[in-house]
Amino acid sequence: MSERIADWTKGEQAITFQTCGPCGHVQYFHRAFCAACGAPDPRDARASGKGRVYATSLVCRAATPETRAHVPYNILLVDCAEGFRMMAHGETNLAVGDEVTASFPTFAGKLVPFFSKRK
Repeated sequence: MSERIADWTKGEQAITFQTCGPCGHVQYFHRAFCAACGAPDPRDARASGKGRVYATSLVCRAATPETRAHVPYNILLVDCAEGFRMMAHGETNLAVGDEVTASFPTFAGKLVPFFSKRK
């Protein structure tokens, strides 16, 4: 198994994804196998942090006491430039189709990917 590249889930300001050598499938969640063909040991890579908004949902009611200070906040599905889709936080004025870039602020005490409109 290849060594995993650290990302935002490990405190690094980065998004990582995996690609499968045999079939070329791109996947976001780290797995020991390809979700498309089952081949072992997909390769980790670091994403550019660029993408396009696929969907957006404005959260107006805090799910936990820790998120109360952040309401309203936006949850997005982003089609990343490398070919995978991920869920993340984003600016409240984003719309479907907007081109975005990731940064990594702290949200409710945790480092999270946060997308802003690309300038």
